[in-house]
Formats: sequence, C-alpha cells, structure tokens
Amino acid sequence: MKDEVIPPHVPLRPPDEVMRLARMGSMFPTRLSFLRSMIRRLARENAQITRPVWNMDEGGFGHAVYSLRFGGHEYSLVAISTDLPPELRTDRVIATAWDSAYVLYDGVPDANEIARIAAAAPKQEAARFSERDLVLSRANKSVRLFAHVVQALQDGQQPDEKMIRDVGYLMRTTAVYGNGKFGIADRALIADRPGLEGPFAAEMLTVWLIRHFTHDLVEHVGGGQLAPHIKRHLGIGNSTGLGMAPFLVTHPVLLNNWMMARETALARVRAIETLTKAQQDRLADLSHRAAKHLAEWDVPDPSHQARIVTLRADWQSILSDLKFDGTRPLDKAMEQAARYSFDVQELMAALVIEPFAELVDGLCDCMADPQGPFCPPLSDTEALRAAIRDHFNWALVPDYDAETGCGQFWYVSEAKQEPRLGLRFSEPGAELESPLDIGRQIKALNAALPEQSQPVSAFLAAFPQHAMAVDRVQLGAVHPYAEIRDNLIATSCLPIDMLRCKLSFFGASKFDPKSDRWTRITLCQGAPLADELNAAADDWWLPVFAP
Repeated sequence: MKDEVIPPHVPLRPPDEVMRLARMGSMFPTRLSFLRSMIRRLARENAQITRPVWNMDEGGFGHAVYSLRFGGHEYSLVAISTDLPPELRTDRVIATAWDSAYVLYDGVPDANEIARIAAAAPKQEAARFSERDLVLSRANKSVRLFAHVVQALQDGQQPDEKMIRDVGYLMRTTAVYGNGKFGIADRALIADRPGLEGPFAAEMLTVWLIRHFTHDLVEHVGGGQLAPHIKRHLGIGNSTGLGMAPFLVTHPVLLNNWMMARETALARVRAIETLTKAQQDRLADLSHRAAKHLAEWDVPDPSHQARIVTLRADWQSILSDLKFDGTRPLDKAMEQAARYSFDVQELMAALVIEPFAELVDGLCDCMADPQGPFCPPLSDTEALRAAIRDHFNWALVPDYDAETGCGQFWYVSEAKQEPRLGLRFSEPGAELESPLDIGRQIKALNAALPEQSQPVSAFLAAFPQHAMAVDRVQLGAVHPYAEIRDNLIATSCLPIDMLRCKLSFFGASKFDPKSDRWTRITLCQGAPLADELNAAADDWWLPVFAP
C-alpha cells in the first residue's frame, strides 16, 4: 500500500493568532461546514425523499412524514404543525409551545410510532422520547413572511421578492437537540453510521428536511407552487443563545479538529503555485458573489449593521486590486486581506478555500472526535511547567483578581438546564459557577507548581483542585487549537463571538445578533432542493437571491 501523498502547504496560522475571540467572531462558512459536507454526501448517494404521510388540514395543522435512505439506513422526519396562539409565540428558551415540532426518526415509523411522536414532540422537554428518536427540534413561523407567501399563492402570484430576500426563511428553529437529550438516542448509537459520523451530521440532515417541510406547508396552505429560485432562497432561520457557547470549551479536541481542518485547508490552497485561467475566473466570480451577499445582509442592530457596512466597503476596496495571477496568488490574497479587519481576513480565507474541492473536502473526515480527550500524560511538574510556557502563556497574562478580569461567571440554569452567564459583582449565583474559566485555572496551576520537579501524580495527590487544569495543559500540548486563547470570565468576553465560530462550522450565514448573547442566523439558504441533488449541488457558498 502506497503512502498517502500529503499536498504541499504553507505554515499554518499560529493558534495565538487564530484562537482569539475577536477573530473567531468574524468567521464565515466554508465548504468544510457540516451542512455543505452533508449535502455533498446526499448528492453522491442520489438520496430520494418520499412523503409517505401528509395529514394536514386546510390551515396547515396536522403531521407529515418524510423518509429517505442515506448511508445504508432509512431515516424519517416526523413534522407536527400546531395552531399556536400569537401570545404564546416567542423565541426565548422559556417558551412552552411552538408552531411546529420535529423528530428525526431511525427508520420509517408505523402508525403507533407516529401517534407517539405527534403527542410527545410538541411538548419538547416536558415529554420523554426513545432511542429511535435521533434528533428533536421545534420552530416558529416568520409570521409576516409566511402569511404574505400564503396570500400571494392564493392570489395566483409569486411572493414579493424583496421580502423573500430580506427575511430568507419561513420558519425559525429555536433548538435542534441531539445526543441523548430528553431520552432521545445517544450519539454513540449512530456515530459509526456512514453519513452520520461527522460532527452534527444528524442535526444538519434534520434542518435540511425541515426546510423541505416548510416549503410544502406554505404551498399546501396557499394552494400554489413557489418558483424554484424562491424556494432555493428560503432557508431555515435559527435563534441561538448562550446554551451553545460553552460547547467549544467543553469539547476541546473537537474544537481543535475543526480549526485544524480549516487552517490546513487554508494552508494548502495558499501553497498553490499558479492557477489556471478557469480557476482565476472562478475565484473572481465568487469574490463578486460575496460582495452581492454582503449587500443583501442587513440587521436591525446599529453597531452590527455598521460593521457590515464597513465590511462591504473594505471588500469592494480589496476587490479593486485583487488578482489571482502570478506565483502563489492565494497566499498574496491573504497577505492583502491582512491589511484589513478580521472580517475581511476571514471572508478571504473562506473565499480562497472554496474552489478547491480536491484539496479540501477530504479534511471533513478529520473533523470528528471518535476517541475523546485522551492524550499522553506529562511525566513531571517540570514538563507541565514547560507545556504551560509553550502553549498557555496567554493564560498567564490577565489579572483574574481584578473586577474586569473576573466580572462574569458561567452557570447552568436550574429551570432550563442550559448554560447562562451572570455578572459576578451584581448578580447572585457565583457559587454555582461552571468551570469554564480555563485561563484562570491554568494561571493558578502555574503558581502552585513546586520549584523542585516531582511526578504529576504526586502533585495532584497534594493539590487535587488542579486536576482539570493539568488535563487541559496536557491536551494543549498535543492539540494546538483546542483552547480559546482569551479570558472567558472577563467583562470584555463577548459570547456572540463563540456562537458565530460554532455556527459558521454548521454552515450559517446572515448573522443577526440581538445582543452579545444571542443571534439569529439562516441555514440552508441557497442549498439545493430535494430534486436538485446532482453534480452541481455544492455550489451555494454565500448565496445571493437569483431570479
């Protein structure tokens, strides 16, 4: 068996540069994003969606089942649509009722299973589920757009294209739960299945099927057919808050693998010596598509809208001088972007990765974490001190005793069992703090290390409170992108940066922050429809509305 040929690459960007919140909060989706890799897999298998059950009244209330064969297994989305009074409709986690609820089911459910799911799914966390239930979700309508589309179809017309472009989705999910929550199947049950072995693959499949359902639902109620280009632009909205942010801290190896894959992809394309005329033209087309996408991206928040306006202007400025000829043109493009903001730099990174499937797509296979956070232990405290010096100098800089250095604390809400962020000096609950203060723990560990080296086991026997910090140092010595290299309890920490990083790996775009703690996004916008899974199914990076 021949050794695998590793493509040439330039040095990867160092973790001290990449793993900073301000940069992570500027990330854009790439072809490595989980939705993109899922759609490619569906297209390769020529997956066919059937709708064995459609039990909806004229108002669009009832249930439906969508089934497909994927990776050698049958899966079904059971969708339940309910008549929700306006006063109960909210995106907040305190909600107890939603317009619709969903279960991704392992197999094709019979009538008894459909009845069970139809009774349980609308209750969400108030119900309990079985291991045949792989993913649980719920969504609310974008009431104004949904009603407009229904009325337009009833009038025999297509909906207003400006409204379609401005909103971009008919429904907005407020949760997509997997991995054993509320009794649904543990991740281990499906982790080895072809097509679902990647991170959040089952959840992404669920979102894509929900989008299909929303199209069918609005056409059913409106009594007409949406034009394909309109359906393609109607993705799935999502409201995401603090519950998602700590994931990046509690899954350091997974975070490392995601970032390592992305940085490796970037390093490979930057090493390309010259580009063909076709490749140059493709990059030019994509760069102008990005400009159009930015032009269609508006948010209500004034500060974030100002950031988008600046990005638009900077992107136009860089396009005026951007060429893809000569030697190492993509490396030069990244060097040009380095003169601008993190937003420009990360948009450029996503752009230059996009056309090079043969160099990049295989890295998707490296983004899971089948083994968990295991690594060789360090032998003694001198090795521990050296690892801190080499990989965690960033953690030794902040003053964690200053009010600005520890002004926030993470905890888990008793009511919702979801992560929250409190203000240490003005709100109660700091005694319930979750251990997400990695930097502070590392600095405390460093201060406690003895002058004379001793086995790590002996040190921990005397100071067991430092066990978690020791684990993180050992991981960091092997997984360079495992840690967010910022103080996560400082008053300057903005959780929205963590959210955007994670959501960009999902494939999200049109970030619409509502505060520094939660955001709305759009998923699947521009993604191929169920009958468009073909060789061209992967060309929907930063989509624009195209009549």
